[in-house]
Amino acid sequence: MTARRKILIGVGAGALVAQLPSFAQQQAGKIYRIGYLGGGWQTTVGRQFEALRDELRVRGYVEGKNLIIEGRWAEGKYDRFPGLAAELVNLKADVLLTSGTPASQALKRATMTIPIVVASIGDIVSSGIVTNLARPGGNITGSSYFSLELYAKRLELLRDGFPQVRKVAIVLNPANLSGDPIFLVSQKAAKALKLEVRRFDIRSAQDFKSVFADIAKFRADAAVIHQDALLISNSKLFAELAIKGRLLSIGFPEYADFGGLMGYGIDQIDQYRRAAAFVDQILKGAKAGDIPIEQASKFELIANRKTAKLIGVQFPDLILQRVDRVID
Repeated sequence: MTARRKILIGVGAGALVAQLPSFAQQQAGKIYRIGYLGGGWQTTVGRQFEALRDELRVRGYVEGKNLIIEGRWAEGKYDRFPGLAAELVNLKADVLLTSGTPASQALKRATMTIPIVVASIGDIVSSGIVTNLARPGGNITGSSYFSLELYAKRLELLRDGFPQVRKVAIVLNPANLSGDPIFLVSQKAAKALKLEVRRFDIRSAQDFKSVFADIAKFRADAAVIHQDALLISNSKLFAELAIKGRLLSIGFPEYADFGGLMGYGIDQIDQYRRAAAFVDQILKGAKAGDIPIEQASKFELIANRKTAKLIGVQFPDLILQRVDRVID
C-alpha cells in the first residue's frame, strides 16, 4: 500500500438525500478536500475511519459528490513527515486532519493558514501544538487527552491484576518525542507501586525480535507498549512476541484486539467521530483557532482472556468487574 493512496468513502448517495443538511444543499457544486496525514499504515486506522466516514455522511459530505479525502501515510518512517505534509499543503485542502504528536507537529510546521484538526493527541499543550485549550489560536483545533496519566494507570492495572509483577519493560519509539516524558511518569508511578521499570527503544519493524531478546535478559514480568504509530501498526507482532515470552502486556485499547493481554485508554472511535464534527464546523466557516480543544471523555478497558490462557494466567475478579469488554 503506497503513501499516496487515496482514501475512498463509499456511500449510497440516494439513501442519504433526506439526511443532507441545508448547508450542504446550499453549497451545490462545491467539492471539499480533506488531507489526512498518518504516521502508520492506512489499514491500521480502518475502524477509526469508518467512524469518521459515518459522521461525515450524516453531516452531508459524500465522497464522489461533494467530498474528496487524500491520505498520506508515513508507514512508521517519521522522516517522511515533512515531505508528506508538504504534499498535502500543495493540494490546497480545505482542512487537514491528523492524529498523534509527530504528525501534528509536522503539519503545524508545514502551514500556518490551512485549518488543521487533530483527531487525537496526548497532551496538545505540552507538545507545543497549541498554547491554550479554550482558545488555541492559529489554525489548529481538535481533541486531546492526558496520555501521561494513562501510562501510570496501565502500570496500576498490571499491579492490581497481577501482584506477582515486579519488573516491567516500557517499550517506546524514540522518534516520538512523547517517549521521554512517558518514561519519566512511568518511573514515578513504578516507584509508588514498588515496580522496577526499564526502557527499551524500537526504531523500526526490524527491531522487535532483538528488543524482546533484551527484555528477556532483563527478566521482565510484563511489557507496556507505546501508543505510537510505528508500534500501533505492529501491535500483532508485539503481542505475539509477548505471548512467546510469557509476558503480561498492556497498551492502548486496540492492543487487546491484536492479541495483547489488556488494553486501556481513550475510545479512538469516538475521537474520530468528534473529528468529523470539527471538520464540519470549519467547512461552515468557523476558524480552527477559535474552536476550543476538547478533552477525551470516553475511556475503555479491554481484557483478552484468550491471551491470558496462552500465557498461563487468569484475570482476577478485580479486573473483570472493571472491564468494558472481554475477548474470549
